[in-house]
Amino acid sequence: MSIEIKVPPLPESVSEATVVTWHKQPGDSVTRDENLVDIETDKVVLEVPAPSDGVLGDIKAGEGETVMADQVLGLLDEGKAAAASGKKEAPAKQAAEGAGAEAAEADKELTPAVRRLVTENNLNASQISATGPGGRLTKEDVLAHMKGNGAEQAAPAREQPAPTASAGEAKAEAPRKAPAPLPEPGERAERRVPMTRLRQRIAERLVEAQQTAAMLTTFNEVNMQPVMELRKRYKDLFEKTHDARLGYMGFFVKAAVEALKRFPAVNASIDGKDVIYHGYHDIGIAVSSPRGLVVPVLRDADHMSFAGVENTIADFGVRARDGKLSMDDLTGGTFSVTNGGIFGSLLSTPILNPPQSAILGMHKIQERPMAENGQVVIRPMMYLALSYDHRIVDGKEAVSFLVTIKDMIEDPARLLLEV
Repeated sequence: MSIEIKVPPLPESVSEATVVTWHKQPGDSVTRDENLVDIETDKVVLEVPAPSDGVLGDIKAGEGETVMADQVLGLLDEGKAAAASGKKEAPAKQAAEGAGAEAAEADKELTPAVRRLVTENNLNASQISATGPGGRLTKEDVLAHMKGNGAEQAAPAREQPAPTASAGEAKAEAPRKAPAPLPEPGERAERRVPMTRLRQRIAERLVEAQQTAAMLTTFNEVNMQPVMELRKRYKDLFEKTHDARLGYMGFFVKAAVEALKRFPAVNASIDGKDVIYHGYHDIGIAVSSPRGLVVPVLRDADHMSFAGVENTIADFGVRARDGKLSMDDLTGGTFSVTNGGIFGSLLSTPILNPPQSAILGMHKIQERPMAENGQVVIRPMMYLALSYDHRIVDGKEAVSFLVTIKDMIEDPARLLLEV
């Protein structure tokens, strides 16, 4: 019996998606809940699992095609997995049935990123210690294994002459393409690459922000020495107690929350002719990922501890890198923080994340000569930038908001005392 493989339901804000990668081809055996295809929306990459055991039939939507919610991606012939795999794998089962079963079981649990890393380095997933949730293998597990015995074992394996391939193996290797030839000297090469759906959405939102908001940016600078001294004094104890790294972002998120409480217009948004004042503080944290910039949200940041903020942001970074952020992670937010300093940016004007009315930009910490009490001293300084929507935030509020953050960072005890 044929079962339709359909695009899963998409959120209201997402109307279509793009087929990115088929992990199986027609005729391949699949198991229930095994990832068959990745589809990309303008926010996240979704995995479409197999609804049942069987053999993949016709593919109705190829890679690169645009699909809608509930559209048929392909067909699955239910109940044929055992027969198909029996013909293809009988010799392998007779040779090493136990090892093959372990490898197959391990492969079912691999994410696309981990599976690619295992395949490219000729590793056996069943021989790698898994530390992820539910005993799943993570990318960090594979990298740690490669640093140990895995890398040394994989390298000689790749250097050995390849055995003569059978007809089935030769067919599987056929799609591999030869490396592209290097351009000739003086050749003015160009290549056209379609924008990813995420990149398209980023472009749309940036243009939207500049066309619909009266955007203005105010700047200040902050002496980071008090925070740096505090971190140096307590970072080891903090990590030991909370199992979290004490970074700078926690200080700025907590300072931003206190400033938002004092200046609610900065935490507001415009809806038509109405201003919506949010009674909660959901802080978006700009994170760079292989697919582009994403902004996962810290829900109710005013109720989070320093350790909670730091752990959640670290988790966002890992999941953004592995493409595991969910739609809920990226939805909403009343204010955003972006840190271009990790890339070396000294000063920039961040663009609003609609419909939010403001965004805080952090930058590189750089030692500069400063005047204190008539003396020139060297201090680790950071430029801060606040871009805001002048339609609902006045200049006085914006400047005062940024000064409040500056005061709290330069005297971190005020964060504890909320003064």
